[in-house]
Amino acid sequence: MKPSIANELAGLEHLTVPELRHQYATLFCEPSWVANRAWLVKRIAWRMQALAEGDLSERARCRALELAHDADLRLGPPRPKQDGSVKKNGSVSTAVTVASPRGRRDARLPRPGTLLTRAYKGQTLQVQVLADGFEFEGKFYDSLSAVARAITGSHCNGYWFFQLGRKGGSR
Repeated sequence: MKPSIANELAGLEHLTVPELRHQYATLFCEPSWVANRAWLVKRIAWRMQALAEGDLSERARCRALELAHDADLRLGPPRPKQDGSVKKNGSVSTAVTVASPRGRRDARLPRPGTLLTRAYKGQTLQVQVLADGFEFEGKFYDSLSAVARAITGSHCNGYWFFQLGRKGGSR
């Protein structure tokens, strides 16, 4: 990198956000709607280096376009699940499902007092379902995932680990 570019890049750290936005507008020929200082510095530094050193090669551009074309890109956030039931008049009513409040029990859990049994690495493990959590080897846990983590030493879904299906039974 040329010394003059290195000095200009170092000088970006001392500019204010309005000065960075002006610099961005000068380099990109469009105004910046972003006021995030770190983002502006990175984009301006990239553009200054690209102009001084040269941009991507044509081969690299083509490969990037191929990758972008093949990728399964999500352009927006996922929509909430909806129940699309059809009314008698032909219109569709949609009810958005909302996460259950913390106090409600998950339908996959068996009743309090039930012992969940799981064979794991040659041992038979038993977890007792309580009204407000779980008991395993004399210790209390808030969730099945916490129990599974204590057993395996790594994170895993507690319902999956104990093979609980949709309504308190097995899959």
